[in-house]
Amino acid sequence: SSKTIAASPLGIGFETLDRRFFDPEKTYEPLEKLGIKWARVQTGWSRCETTKGKYDFTWLDEIVDTLRGHGIQPWFNLTYGNQLYSPQAINAFAVGWAPITEETRQPWLRFVRALAEHFRGRVQHWEIWNEPNITLFWKPKKPSPAGYAELVKLTAPAIRASIPDAVLIGGGFSGAPVSFLEGCLDAGMADHVDRISFHPYRLVPESNYVQDVEKMRALLAHHKPSLALWQGECGCPSAANSGGALSKHHWNEPQQARWLLRRVLNDLRLKVEHVSWYNVADQLDYASGWRKQRPQSEKPEVTTVDYGTGAQTSARNNLYFGLLRVPGYTPKPSYFAYQNLCALFDSQTKTADVPMQFAGDFPESELDVSVEKIEQAAFARVGCPLVAYWFPVAVQKNMPTQAVDVTIAVKSDLMLRKPVLVNPLNGNVSKLEGEQSAGQWKFTALPLTDYPMLITDAAVVLLG
Repeated sequence: SSKTIAASPLGIGFETLDRRFFDPEKTYEPLEKLGIKWARVQTGWSRCETTKGKYDFTWLDEIVDTLRGHGIQPWFNLTYGNQLYSPQAINAFAVGWAPITEETRQPWLRFVRALAEHFRGRVQHWEIWNEPNITLFWKPKKPSPAGYAELVKLTAPAIRASIPDAVLIGGGFSGAPVSFLEGCLDAGMADHVDRISFHPYRLVPESNYVQDVEKMRALLAHHKPSLALWQGECGCPSAANSGGALSKHHWNEPQQARWLLRRVLNDLRLKVEHVSWYNVADQLDYASGWRKQRPQSEKPEVTTVDYGTGAQTSARNNLYFGLLRVPGYTPKPSYFAYQNLCALFDSQTKTADVPMQFAGDFPESELDVSVEKIEQAAFARVGCPLVAYWFPVAVQKNMPTQAVDVTIAVKSDLMLRKPVLVNPLNGNVSKLEGEQSAGQWKFTALPLTDYPMLITDAAVVLLG
């Protein structure tokens, strides 16, 4: 559980409560059992200041204090406007309306100062804005690196005035926009932040991901080597009739769970410092947070974004990205898959050099399964190897399980005496019979699927 795990890079999205899109009270107990250690909370200027100059943080106090009481550390996504100062905003939440006009800058700073003073000692990590590189979240002007850098320069001192040791996170970028990031860094953003966050929504999690992360890290190394990457928001739907990112593709609950395992393992193997899943619970009536309420007779729709191309399309009203189904708040398969990862990939688990080789004869199919395309990730935990392998086909293909031979080279500083195979999708653990020779283990006819299977020592499972 979250209380028994000392530290972990794994977190959950607790966004949209500024618009009351789910009931947080029904999520706290499941979250503690899940084992995550972080929660991304949006601060909701429009909900905190409903009368000019008067701030009510009661709703945020309840969220922050309750999460902390369950062993989960909230971090703030400081974002979105206030219709009191942006009357042209089309809804009461001023979603996407940035404080970049003369009328909004000073009210924004007063709000930020009050918020930082109020939560000093309880919240140390602060992310400035959400997805400033797309028009949906950067109004009334067009997104620009210089414009976003100016907002960071304006906001950062207001936080540090009350919290000098605050960890400030820049970006919250939609996708992995290398050119936009470069423009922000050239405009001086690096001088004011400690981390950079991004939201790598993509149908196939591995698609160009290594290359994108390497490009971003090269930019950070050039401007400020101490900057680390956070994956601050990413997920996928669990239903075919969902709105939101990736909603133009067919999804179901098993596919969501398999995609989650790949998404998280991709981030962990690349040493991304923080990994978050969007969102804890499904969000119903999502369009009400974006535009004025439509008549009941009209089918509600919401503008969504293809995070690969930036193209905007119309989609359905509800977002089924949650680990918990709404309204019942019952766990989906993705909840249990993430729970298994939380148990195995806390701060005790580190990336490691554990070479793997694959062999097998696969039947011809449109999936073009081959050993050369198999993905792998290698870690060590409690002195034992913990390795993963999977085939990176889109989960919509519902790849049949194949048989593959796996050879692992175990170095002398790691122990593999009682090998087991862990299926993180369902938590099953089975004993492995293999051939051991010259520092290698060879296993034959292991399952190859479109989600990670884990090979480790029984000691890892017994110790948690």
